[in-house]
Amino acid sequence: MTTRPAPVIVWFRQDLRLADNPALDHAVRTGRPLIPVYILDDGPAVRRIGAASRWWLDGSLRALDADLRRRGAQLVLRRGDSEAELRRLIAETGADTVFMNRRFEPDAFLHDADIAHALTADGVECHGYNGALLARPGAVRTGSGGPYRVFTPFLKALLEAAAPPAPMPAPAAVEAVSRLASGSLDDWALRPTTPDWAGGFDWTPGEAGAATALAAFVGRGLKTYSKGRDHPAEPSVSRLSPHLHWGEIHPWRAVETARRAASNGHVAPAEAEKFVAELGWRDFSAQLLHHFPQMTDTAFRPGYDLMPWRDDPDGLEAWKRGRTGYPIIDAGMRQLWTTGWMHNRVRMIVASFLVKDLLIDWRAGEAWFWDTLVDADLASNVQNWQWVAGSGADASPWFRIFNPVTQGQKFDADGRYVRRWVPELARLPDRWLHAPWTAPAEVLRAAGVRLDRGGYPAPIVDHAAARDRALQALRALPATGD
Repeated sequence: MTTRPAPVIVWFRQDLRLADNPALDHAVRTGRPLIPVYILDDGPAVRRIGAASRWWLDGSLRALDADLRRRGAQLVLRRGDSEAELRRLIAETGADTVFMNRRFEPDAFLHDADIAHALTADGVECHGYNGALLARPGAVRTGSGGPYRVFTPFLKALLEAAAPPAPMPAPAAVEAVSRLASGSLDDWALRPTTPDWAGGFDWTPGEAGAATALAAFVGRGLKTYSKGRDHPAEPSVSRLSPHLHWGEIHPWRAVETARRAASNGHVAPAEAEKFVAELGWRDFSAQLLHHFPQMTDTAFRPGYDLMPWRDDPDGLEAWKRGRTGYPIIDAGMRQLWTTGWMHNRVRMIVASFLVKDLLIDWRAGEAWFWDTLVDADLASNVQNWQWVAGSGADASPWFRIFNPVTQGQKFDADGRYVRRWVPELARLPDRWLHAPWTAPAEVLRAAGVRLDRGGYPAPIVDHAAARDRALQALRALPATGD
């Protein structure tokens, strides 16, 4: 009589793919039956994901389950405390090993470590891998052994030291434990219903959607990426950020695909390397947050926590709703609300406006982005907000304050972006589009534009005066390193 080998658990989290998945690959190599599981844990140990991210998670889990079912398995869904649910699965099935890809955000990293230590103490093996980054935090260090705080040397060291893992094809078939109790995505209700504010989300979550997005980008946007990426009306960005965040594609595969296009003569090598550098910035953000976990709540440069932030609920609400009176700001915030995403150049402009024109704490902006972005990644979100605020590592200096009018004129010169997202200004000539309050009354009438609460709002703040106010606030701080 032969004894059936104990099954192994594959614990999916932010690695919702089958190909190039180290945890899944190692589990399959054991030759033992698998239990693929996703646990929705809304407990206090890790920051609860935002509403837009929950929408994405629903679609990504459905895609992953469909991919597993085509291979003879299914995704087991559990909801509750992660350790408790893993222990229930172990008790139900006799599983004695857990495979997972590590999460590196500070709270998640510690939470996973606590679970692994507790299970190991009870005789359950736990194996963790890096399936999310080009290099795990700590793998790339300065000559003195510390973490990098400046991006350019970090990127150079990263690309010299890190090497892409060998391709791991998706398994052709998955032997899995059957008839396990599983939750229902319909019951989880991750998508909004009343109202369905996600009706304008034009995305395809899942591994296949990630592959399609990468192919479309390499086929078109990558050719002019270094310059086109600054122009929000141009299709020159990859739109891979939510796919990368949820682990629907390995970042090394994106690197290799871009470099292959360069080696084949499809794009200039400099364009491919610019894209690789942006992926490196993602790693830079992850390693900063891993080594400096206080960044989620406090300024990386402590002096900036003494900034005299203003309590301005009306200004914050106008910013959130795209009603500031500055067209490029309002276009970006409306794009975010409608699609769950915003072009990167515009993210910098709207962040500068909130922090420096309105003098509202960057943490208020970070919280709004966390809830409304489908690509809300903790490390990238915190690092990028602190970069704009001047308080982060290798940050843009505080005195660099974007002028929302000139930024619009420079990066949306023909107004296509603003006209799409602020249609009430669509008939306004280019000359006046980015500063409609400067247009003559007859021009406004001809374009059907009213600058009042019933039409398009007048600016909620004068940029020149706001800039002076921000610089005065900076001068009042202790030495900040700027």
